[in-house]
Amino acid sequence: MTLAIFLGSLMGSMALGMPIAFALLVVSVSLMFYLDLFDAQIIAQNLLNGADSFPLMAVPFFMLAGEVMNVGGLSKRIVNIAMALVGHKRGGLGYVAIIASCLLASLSGSAVADAAALAALLVPMMVLAGHNRGRSAGLIAAGSIIAPVIPPSIGFIVFGVASGVSISKLFLAGIVPGLMLGAGLAVAWWFISRREIVETPPKRSRAEVLRTLLDGSWAMGLPLIIILGLKFGIFTPTEAAVVAAVYSLFVSLVIYREMKISQLYEVILSSARTTSVVMLLVAAAMVSSWLVTIADLPGQLAELLAPFMDNQTLLLLVMMALIILVGTVMDMTPTILILTPVLMPAVIQAGIDPVYFGVLFLINTAIGLITPPVGTVLNVVCGVAKLDFEEIVRGVWPFMLAQFAVLFLLVLFPQLVLGPLKFFTG
Repeated sequence: MTLAIFLGSLMGSMALGMPIAFALLVVSVSLMFYLDLFDAQIIAQNLLNGADSFPLMAVPFFMLAGEVMNVGGLSKRIVNIAMALVGHKRGGLGYVAIIASCLLASLSGSAVADAAALAALLVPMMVLAGHNRGRSAGLIAAGSIIAPVIPPSIGFIVFGVASGVSISKLFLAGIVPGLMLGAGLAVAWWFISRREIVETPPKRSRAEVLRTLLDGSWAMGLPLIIILGLKFGIFTPTEAAVVAAVYSLFVSLVIYREMKISQLYEVILSSARTTSVVMLLVAAAMVSSWLVTIADLPGQLAELLAPFMDNQTLLLLVMMALIILVGTVMDMTPTILILTPVLMPAVIQAGIDPVYFGVLFLINTAIGLITPPVGTVLNVVCGVAKLDFEEIVRGVWPFMLAQFAVLFLLVLFPQLVLGPLKFFTG
């Protein structure tokens, strides 16, 4: 009955068009009345405690860094580097989109920011070269969801706060799976592009490639600073976010000089708006998380999953199927905040490494950003590239299947995640 009240109040609130944060509060109030322990002070206290978290301070700084990178020319230089390296190959613009997605992922951590930047830069170029518009936009959308997997990742921060798992370990564990997602896209694009007849840009000379690499070296320096800093314990993920924001501001204002001081206010305001949405969601989710624990929903779910507890792979496949279903109708952050406190007890009981599960969880919820009917990233790319939603859905599905194949591979072979994690953590 408790599980029915939880799902019924959540789905009912969403069906009425209520924002997810308020729907979570409705869930909390419904459970309180059912358990006969309604107290407004409990709601207020958990709201404050949910937002009062040191790791969450990383969110506004990574948001700010992402905004600054797009305005300050760092994103454009990343694309130029990819163009110089592989732009002349057959289907080269697609490989440019994939490489640029991986590189930008190591800068911003935001799928939406990367999607907007790459769609504006690359979709017109790909269409002009003769590529199908929907397929080009679909590739860029699929590439953009690598951002929540490769560090720095806002998704990993939210998952780490909700689950109590080390955010530094999540960051380091996401590197190889994120690159595997890029490799999966490259294979899918190779199969698709070989049937297209398109114009390719001329191959650049060594001198031009060297100039492009030197021009983009400041942009490429940031991921190295963050990864090395985390590996050697120089700073925490929260401190890494501050480093990223300050570094991107310095490069944009002083080195590249493409961002003006007068633009700083709008950039900060935009990142603050996005941050406020995330923080309200986290605060509201902490209220529902407290009620989920009191109502013993994880215990009830564990009983439902009991037949699969003896087989970790089968249990993970069932959980991934559940996350896929939720991800098709819900954005990444709400999915993480709602399912993490429900699933983690079963994960720990089954003896699954929580960092490994976190990586699978994040990849799954990231793919949810390009699955209809919601598909947040799909909508962003549609708006920037000016095409219909149905057209991009037709274009994205081969790449979405490739990413699901990578996820399935990671479920079958945990050492693809745990092996690199052991290497990075020493």
